[in-house]
Amino acid sequence: MSQDKTAADPQRFPPPPLAEQERMIEAVLFASAAPMSQREIAARLPAGCDVAEALQALRARYEGRGVQLARVGDAWAFRTAADLGFLMQESVVESRRLSRAATETLAIIAYHQPVTRAEIEEIRGVAVSRGTLDQLIELDWVRVGRRRQTPGRPVTFVVTETFLDHFGLESARDLPGLAELRAAGLLESRSPGEEMAAGLFRDEDGEESGAMAEDLFEDE
Repeated sequence: MSQDKTAADPQRFPPPPLAEQERMIEAVLFASAAPMSQREIAARLPAGCDVAEALQALRARYEGRGVQLARVGDAWAFRTAADLGFLMQESVVESRRLSRAATETLAIIAYHQPVTRAEIEEIRGVAVSRGTLDQLIELDWVRVGRRRQTPGRPVTFVVTETFLDHFGLESARDLPGLAELRAAGLLESRSPGEEMAAGLFRDEDGEESGAMAEDLFEDE
């Protein structure tokens, strides 16, 4: 009886070769409508598969091709190569642009996460309406994080994997720094006397910068 149980135990069978594991992951990710975590992928594969190694091997195999295996936070998905994005312009659906308040709030959360509502208001210099945060949460670009261990235990806000996926980032650490934003022409000088939203970004040395949110985002 014990021998029959051993023979039927899937753990007793050796995992498929690495190349076959790659094929399985490739099939699973192509069929998935959303990025999948390593744990979710492992749940689909036979016992004993080395998902981490197979993912890295699959990623290397797609390097330089039109479709690439991209890491989105803690998840994985196939995405069009960044340099071929211009080919998809006719397929892009024109969406309503975020308000400036929502865009600035999103930028602050991305660069300062985890950040509380009070901290967002301090950086912007104006109150943040509940509707602005609700809009970002509804878009699934922002989610509620852990509560701060301070009086009142305020909630914090962080960006989501959907946000990272939309902007082609592996993690929030890949957000452009001040030097990159200036090089791209997104930080331009403004006339003296105009109001500044200090602290929106941090310089590469970690100190807060006086860059203006208006420099980064167009008015509607």
